[in-house]
Order: sequence, then C-alpha cells, then structure tokens
Amino acid sequence: QGQLVESGGGSVQAGGSLRLSCAASGYSYRRYCMGWFRQAPGKEREGVAAIDSDGNTSYADSVKGRFTISTDNAKNTLSLQMNSLKPEDTAMYYCAADFSSWLEVPVPVTYCSNGYSPRFWGKGTLVTISS
Repeated sequence: QGQLVESGGGSVQAGGSLRLSCAASGYSYRRYCMGWFRQAPGKEREGVAAIDSDGNTSYADSVKGRFTISTDNAKNTLSLQMNSLKPEDTAMYYCAADFSSWLEVPVPVTYCSNGYSPRFWGKGTLVTISS
C-alpha cells in the first residue's frame, strides 16, 4: 500500500522560511505529477505548487517568487521551499500525487494543480506564520 508522508511544518514569524518534504513509498510508477495543496480554517483547499516527471512546474499566483517545488527522484521525495512567509500562508499543507505505470503515458502537471484532485494524498503538515 502506497503512502505519502509530509514533514517540515512548524511555526515561524512572517518573513521566515520553511521547507516541507513529502516522502513517497510503496508506489510503482513510470510517470507522475506531485503537488502541494493547502487549506486554511474556513477556506477551500487550494493548489499551491505542482511538478511533473518532465520537470514542468506550476505555482499559484499567491506564492510565485516565494515558493519553489522540487523532487529528488532517487529518494522519492517532493519538497517545497517556502521563503518570505506571510501570515496568510498559514494552513494545513498536503502532499498529493498521481501516477502512470506507462512510460508513454504522462501525468500532466495540471493534474496536481489547483482545481484538480490527485488520487493520492498525505495526511498533512501544519504551517503557522505569525505576524
């Protein structure tokens, strides 16, 4: 049974940085998209950043220039470097992914972006930014 496990959440002051990680295990795949979503209390879930196995990335406008998504394929790990954090970044952050077992069938980065719901999800890690 595959799983996605997030880590790296915490509490920092505005202007600070955090690095989130997501370890994927138990999945067999040739192509993928992976992304970070977040949900603040009383708000809808939103896609923050996504990446696919071709290296395409997408970012929400609210985080462009501040957040960077990356993967370490050797370690099956997804990361999100978050800089210049703002109080409005406070949320539960979820790692999500979708996979293809066929090399010739890509999983577009859009499938892990805002407005889509990837098939596999982690349980989340809490990020709290104080002003």
